[in-house]
Amino acid sequence: MDHSKQHLNRGKNTMFHGSIPALVTPFKNGAVDKKAFAELVERQIAGGSAALVPVGTTGETSTLSTDEHKQVVSLCVEVAAGRVPVIAGAGSNSTDEAIDFVGHAKAVGADAALVVCPYYNNPNQDGLFAHFKAINDAVTMPVVLYNVPGRTIVDLQPSTVAQLARLPNVVGIKDATGDMDRVSQHAALIGEGEQFVQLSGDDPSALGHLSMGGAGCISVTANVMPEACAAMHKAFAAGDIETAQTIERRLIALHKAMFCSPSPGPAKYVLHRLGLCEPDVRLPLTPPDAAAREQIDAAMALAGLHA
Repeated sequence: MDHSKQHLNRGKNTMFHGSIPALVTPFKNGAVDKKAFAELVERQIAGGSAALVPVGTTGETSTLSTDEHKQVVSLCVEVAAGRVPVIAGAGSNSTDEAIDFVGHAKAVGADAALVVCPYYNNPNQDGLFAHFKAINDAVTMPVVLYNVPGRTIVDLQPSTVAQLARLPNVVGIKDATGDMDRVSQHAALIGEGEQFVQLSGDDPSALGHLSMGGAGCISVTANVMPEACAAMHKAFAAGDIETAQTIERRLIALHKAMFCSPSPGPAKYVLHRLGLCEPDVRLPLTPPDAAAREQIDAAMALAGLHA
């Protein structure tokens, strides 16, 4: 299925746009709850999400085994069945392991790979370029860069992004810095004639990111309110800025609540309240405490989300 024919981003076709949930990985009795995960995928598609990201940061990829990681990607592709694109989380602080994950994503039919900057190693910009180039050279598959310095320590600078955008398989970036002028910096350095998809990774600033020229958001909040998140993006794309702003005001407290306790604990707490999965997270994460739950409950009420 060619999703790219359905959307224009600043006059250029792209399959990646709109509200894209960074899916949680539900657990039950210590194991991945595949039934609950499949049902969450169906809920996202029914809710209007434009694509899906399994095993990203919100999917607790850092505590999944290699087999679990690959099983969740395979299941997401299987359940989505071509109805929306799947951007498979495929990052690692080991370049060889990242190449393996990207190769697996391609083999099972994912549409792209989301590859985070290597964490803990603390490479410089040359090392970051070499990491992503090695992936580009090893597997012919669309790659979305993922810059989240709050988790990785390293910050993929716009000049390095521009260099990477010249590689044939690098098609875009998820930027979770919350720094909206990066959208303009990337566009200026890459050039208006190039197709490079810019996705926000920061729900509270996603509407601003769109206004700067972004195409969508890989979202935590979309886990719990897929319809509202999709509606905000669709309103903006249709030029109905007032409606987009109205929806965003309804969601802003929930965006903040999703990080009042280590993510994805708050999202799983809400999904549990909705009867969709267990609230379990894996150590070293712990569930939201009483104060966090109170904040999340209040945000749910403001958003009109009732269990």
